[in-house]
Amino acid sequence: MNRSLSRFLQISLPLALGIFLIWYTYNSFTPEQITETKNHFAEAKYFFVILAIVLNVASHFIRAYRWKYLLRPLGYHSRPANNFMALSVGYLMNRLIPRSGEVSRAVLIDKYEKIPFQKGFGTIISERLIDLVFLGFFTWLIFILERETLSSYILENIPFNTLITLGITGIIFATGILIYFRFSDSENRIKTFLTGLKDGILSILKMKQKTAFIIQTFAIWILYILAFYVAMQALPQTSNVPFGIVVTGFVAGGMVITFTNSGFGSYPFAMAAILSLFGIAKTAGIAFGWIVWISNFSTTVLFGVLSMILLPFYNKNNSKFQSFN
Repeated sequence: MNRSLSRFLQISLPLALGIFLIWYTYNSFTPEQITETKNHFAEAKYFFVILAIVLNVASHFIRAYRWKYLLRPLGYHSRPANNFMALSVGYLMNRLIPRSGEVSRAVLIDKYEKIPFQKGFGTIISERLIDLVFLGFFTWLIFILERETLSSYILENIPFNTLITLGITGIIFATGILIYFRFSDSENRIKTFLTGLKDGILSILKMKQKTAFIIQTFAIWILYILAFYVAMQALPQTSNVPFGIVVTGFVAGGMVITFTNSGFGSYPFAMAAILSLFGIAKTAGIAFGWIVWISNFSTTVLFGVLSMILLPFYNKNNSKFQSFN
């Protein structure tokens, strides 16, 4: 497939899905439900939304500061201010173009800290692997806390044969990838690139400050969960839900944003669908989803754009700025 066409489809298809889900939700609601949804927006306690934003931004600061622990074993010392701004630009790019955030982050740290792209990108892959472990843990936690509700829903709506087929397909695909990289001698671009990432990825095993890295990693994910929980306090309908529902909504929302580029339209729809499993009205779920999505998207755009503007100035006249260490 033509590269430009592929990129166009990656951007346009999630956007089209979001527009369709907005249209579908609007047309499936009665006039009373639309009015009820508007009332949820009007009655929301936006103090909790602002507090959730602050907690999310705090997690980004910790992630930016923690990055230095992965770079030091490679012989590089980056300024946390540059780390944070590169991270902010990366988040913005991920919202606009799928999977471009990690690349742009490595490009910026290469440009402003002179850290080779492949090594910087390798440390970012390390971060993503750690994120995957934590996401897997929270997914497992969901099925422990809410297994009855979720298992009954899955079995009622997804045929058992389909679940088996998906599982077998995933195992075969993963096994094939492992076998290829274990025994293939061909020198192709993908294998060469992955080989070049080795130092960056393995930097996590070489770092000296493992304890600080682990503590900060837990702090990041605690702030993620806490921010989502605080945001749920904005609406009376979602303010007293059990911890299991908080984790379920958090994980589902994160997956939706990851797989649909920015979550436009699909995030509120997913929130309404998940929360409705636990008896929360879809109108409240839609309103909550839009409140969280708009606040997160606006924050990402704000910090991303500011970082793009400030990066050249900070690095041109860095002696005039006070970097945090």
